[in-house]
Amino acid sequence: MTRAAIWWGELRRVVWILLAVSLVGWLLGNTIPALMLGALLLVAMWLYQLWRVSSWLQDPIGEPPAASGLWGEVFNGVSRLRRWDREERDRLQSAVSYLRESFAALKEAAVMVDPEGRIEWSNASAERLLGLQYPRDHGQLVLDLLRIPNFHSYTLSGEFDEPLQLTSPLDDGVKLIMEITPFGIGSQLILARDNTREQRLESMRRDFVANVSHELRTPLTVITGYLHTMLDNRLAENEKIQSPLEQMRQQAERMETLLHDLLWLSRLEFSEGQENFELVDMRDILLDVQQHFQEAYPERTIELSIDCECHLEGNHDQLYSAVSNLVVNALKYSEDDIELNWKQADGKCLLSVVDQGPGIKPVHLPRLTERFYRVDKSRSQETGGTGLGLAIVKHILAGHGAYLQIESKVGVGSRFCCVFPTL
Repeated sequence: MTRAAIWWGELRRVVWILLAVSLVGWLLGNTIPALMLGALLLVAMWLYQLWRVSSWLQDPIGEPPAASGLWGEVFNGVSRLRRWDREERDRLQSAVSYLRESFAALKEAAVMVDPEGRIEWSNASAERLLGLQYPRDHGQLVLDLLRIPNFHSYTLSGEFDEPLQLTSPLDDGVKLIMEITPFGIGSQLILARDNTREQRLESMRRDFVANVSHELRTPLTVITGYLHTMLDNRLAENEKIQSPLEQMRQQAERMETLLHDLLWLSRLEFSEGQENFELVDMRDILLDVQQHFQEAYPERTIELSIDCECHLEGNHDQLYSAVSNLVVNALKYSEDDIELNWKQADGKCLLSVVDQGPGIKPVHLPRLTERFYRVDKSRSQETGGTGLGLAIVKHILAGHGAYLQIESKVGVGSRFCCVFPTL
């Protein structure tokens, strides 16, 4: 039976009841009181049905009361809604249980936090790495349980693009990488991964590079000294040995430059974020760099443009090294003049080095700051490049809260831009 038919049937039922009581009232000479009595009878019937609905709704699994007509349709409709609601709840609960089981199986610590910062759930790894135990800590503020200053700052900042590195509150020897992912309306998922092995290997690598570079400097200095002596004396007048000696001297000097860059890069990695910064006037650095390289390359022109008076909070020697590496890179890979610009735009301080060299294909741009990565290996051999210059620049900028943007077009030139935050 359609819904319209059910409503018409209920309407006919009401009309027949009112007609019946009206007829009885007319026969008794009290039509209006009879109509009122009939209306009260209908209200009583409907109140009774509403009471049945209310009683049924108190029982979450009870069957709907037997009824026909409109009230039967109401009971059946509510029953369908309750059944759909139970199925939806079961589906959502199944999904939540599946997610919790998945997170529980993770080796990483997983903690779900509500919009108020209270723990809703955590897995077993959270107890092993962070000391959080579920359900014991359910409803507790995560900032009250994890009293780690940099974690507090990281959480309250709301900027989770970069992961946080911290030490486990349970063991100083365990190093963690923590990430926070917002979800829902204000809730957060905190993931912490044990990064001890990776950090230990990285530390061993840096120690190895630093130690080997340091140990090689002394014998290389001796070799270079003897080569210079031999070339300066009459021993090099013999053409048969002059060319090999000159090549040996060039390669020894290139090796010295490589060791110098390796040691400098190693020092940057060890001291990153631990430098005592000071207020640096970039104008002085740029003027010094321009003068130095103008004297070293008198045939080239370095155009300097300073359009702002921005000062930076940083390390003077490191910033000088970053600018120098970019200028050296431009001079080696371009035969034309270069531009050195310092300006402020969009709330950032921009230091750019522009050359008119051969340009770089887009496929190489993402890897330019990797150590020893070379676009043209034969060209690097000619220029004496070590492949570490841009890696050094990247580390220096990272330590100053800045980053490097590279734009290049083949046949036109390249633009290396250091983007610094303003004070």
